[in-house]
Amino acid sequence: MTSVVSEVVAIDSGSGSSAPRKRADALRNKKTLLDAAGAAFVESGVDVPVRDIAAKAGVGIGTIYRHFPTRADLILAVYRHQVEACAEAGPTLLTDSDTPHAALGQWINLFVDFLVTKHGLAEALQSDDPTFETLHAYFLERLVPVCAQLLEAAATAGEIRPDMEPYELLRGVGNLCIGAGNTPRYDARRMVELLIAGLRYQ
Repeated sequence: MTSVVSEVVAIDSGSGSSAPRKRADALRNKKTLLDAAGAAFVESGVDVPVRDIAAKAGVGIGTIYRHFPTRADLILAVYRHQVEACAEAGPTLLTDSDTPHAALGQWINLFVDFLVTKHGLAEALQSDDPTFETLHAYFLERLVPVCAQLLEAAATAGEIRPDMEPYELLRGVGNLCIGAGNTPRYDARRMVELLIAGLRYQ
């Protein structure tokens, strides 16, 4: 009887321990898929064939459709994935960088990367598809507080002027990045670097 009970406990324990592992694997696989889709969007725009995304991710087309039934679902997921990556980078940079101003500059660079590499994404987000209606609010909800944290840290350290609003800064950076890929004579990243440098006390 004892041996039977022991076997049941062992089976239960094994199945319980495998569940978190399966969830972790599923999350990792989904991240790989979203990274592949994001890279494909950069190279070919949001209308890239699903088979090309599947090839980049090393999965079958059916796997993509199982996670994301429509292209709008995939675009939305990629957008949110990239926003989350940008948001999560802020506190890490603040911890790892030499100064808060350096962290702010590096984070703004990530933000610029996000803005200038989403070929076709802006147009997709402006479509009439109701899937995209809440994305702008989500974007502000996640990134404005991170920018505020970085600005406050740099201001507290006496590195920058204290009167810069995070929304104002992100809006300004966004405006500088408009049309960045349309002409080789305009370097959006250089202009953004000048903006961030201009925040410093002289």
